Amino acid sequence: MNKLKLYGSPDSSEIYAIRDFLKRSVVDFEWFDITNNDLKPENTISNPENHPVIEFPDGKIVVNPTLEQIACNLGWITKPKYKEYDLSIYGAGPAGLSAAVYSASEGLKTILIEREAVGGQAGTSSMIENYLGFPEGISGANLAERARQQALKFGVEILLLKEGIKGTFYDNKIHVDFATGEKLVAKTNICATGVEYARLNLPDEARFFHKGVYYGAGASEASFCKDKDLYIIGGGNSAGQAAVYFSGFAKRVFMVIRKGNLSDTLSDYLIQRITSIKNIAVLYHSQVTELEGDDYLQRIKIANSNQGTEQWHETSKLFICIGGKPNTEWASETAICRDPNGYLYTGNDLDGLDQFLNCWELDRPPYHLETSVPGSFAAGDVRFNSVKRVASAVGEGAMAVTQVHQYLSKL
Repeated sequence: MNKLKLYGSPDSSEIYAIRDFLKRSVVDFEWFDITNNDLKPENTISNPENHPVIEFPDGKIVVNPTLEQIACNLGWITKPKYKEYDLSIYGAGPAGLSAAVYSASEGLKTILIEREAVGGQAGTSSMIENYLGFPEGISGANLAERARQQALKFGVEILLLKEGIKGTFYDNKIHVDFATGEKLVAKTNICATGVEYARLNLPDEARFFHKGVYYGAGASEASFCKDKDLYIIGGGNSAGQAAVYFSGFAKRVFMVIRKGNLSDTLSDYLIQRITSIKNIAVLYHSQVTELEGDDYLQRIKIANSNQGTEQWHETSKLFICIGGKPNTEWASETAICRDPNGYLYTGNDLDGLDQFLNCWELDRPPYHLETSVPGSFAAGDVRFNSVKRVASAVGEGAMAVTQVHQYLSKL
């Protein structure tokens, strides 16, 4: 079978977004670097260095494609089949995928909506080694792809690259208007939209976005880091796994963390792995304070709070894997209660909140994963006080479906 072919310049910001989407979606493709005079596609443009070109397996060529065009040509984007669903799930990370599999397998008419690639933040992980049942580990993208296939097997509808511009609750249902003009109605919903990596908020950060500065583990960039020094900001498991993975490609990998140790934020097995790999170095008490370069990132300034020093480091690759904020801005105009950071309150955590007392009208208290809006649930990283682990998210997705059944049985 012919593979999808991608042509362009390795440093192109447009190319990175496409490569990342294809990698996270587990699409097998061939990469052709136009700047090295690799084979060029016929009937394209005069300067493909500046414009990505995709040749699909059927021979169709698209110049400067959007992710929506790619997904459409791969047959992924669909429109809702039904006017109303039993359950709509927002976010196709581990929690959302788990909920989709369990709900559809139990007979609920289920639709899963994802605004980027299936897998969420976990899908960017190069290797997940502490998830039950995979003693050799599994990449986040492959785990997500298996879950996607499982969900489709049970009849889940999956809408990719869809963003809701407004969600309202009335008539005991959620009504969502998408940016494309489509509407979606469901009796219940599960919010599993996860979190986004936080920004550094440095001057020129936006200018170097996808031009040397990347948010998340960026596994798709590994083959372009050969013989280079690269820097990863963050001391959590995603940053640690990225460091281990990139060490097999890069000349040297530097982890930049504010604390004086990794044990507060990193699993022990990863600490042992990192300390045993010779080309990984950890810069403690450190943070990146400036970015510099012409068209692309060329150097970063790192300040060491312990030594009181600042120093420039040459690099064209900086991966930011720090904390994050939940994707819950959509809830700002609803009765759903959020904490000051935007996480969704559920269950007992709603007790005593003025907003909750003013909007909750049922005789029963909210179920453990139910928000302040009856029939609206939250699972995974987006939920207040959740455990930020893949296994926990998967468990919460399944648990939320059980509570959806309880809710529907009382309608």
